[in-house]
Amino acid sequence: MSAKLKLVIYDMDGLIINSEPFWRQAEIKVFATVGLQLTETDCIQTTGFRFDEVVDFWYNRQPWLGKTKEQIHDEVIDEMENAITHHATEMEGVHTSLEYFKSKGMRIALASSSAMRLIKATVQKLDIEDYFELLVSAEHETYGKPHPAVFLRTAETLGIRPDECLVIEDSFYGLLAAKAAKMKCAVVPDPSAINDARFVIADWKLNSLKEISAMLNF
Repeated sequence: MSAKLKLVIYDMDGLIINSEPFWRQAEIKVFATVGLQLTETDCIQTTGFRFDEVVDFWYNRQPWLGKTKEQIHDEVIDEMENAITHHATEMEGVHTSLEYFKSKGMRIALASSSAMRLIKATVQKLDIEDYFELLVSAEHETYGKPHPAVFLRTAETLGIRPDECLVIEDSFYGLLAAKAAKMKCAVVPDPSAINDARFVIADWKLNSLKEISAMLNF
């Protein structure tokens, strides 16, 4: 790894916590209240999307009555906050990787498509908040991932150039966002997607965060 890298930016969902099952359960439950019978396979289609964009995605395919898009959004976020607070556990290697970057003197931030209250709930539940100099949500950006806005804003806020940043992601849309921001990217895909040929554009592909020190040695 180039020694010029100064900032590591973590994604959250699917990387720090295995929240994707929580998202799928919440989406299936809440969308059913307006007549959308989603399956887990349906939900996987929008992995990595900002959640308001997930709501738009399904509304454009099957408009519903009875609740506003905002109500559906808020009900799913409420379900997610409850699930994280009571059931979240960290993914393999989270603390190990954070300690590694801290020991190398790198600055550390978190940039997620999730709402800030879910970010806060996660870092507090896992007791990792103190590692992060900055927590950033894409919820108020004009576009979510794969647009690079959330990563660019993170770097700009900390006064770091994009080419001095390493993003760690799990999803293809997150990887696209990192590369569009002209940042290095290490991807840690879900085991079911580890052989997805699209991940070839990543700078590194890892099986878990435990491999950080070996594969990103500097």
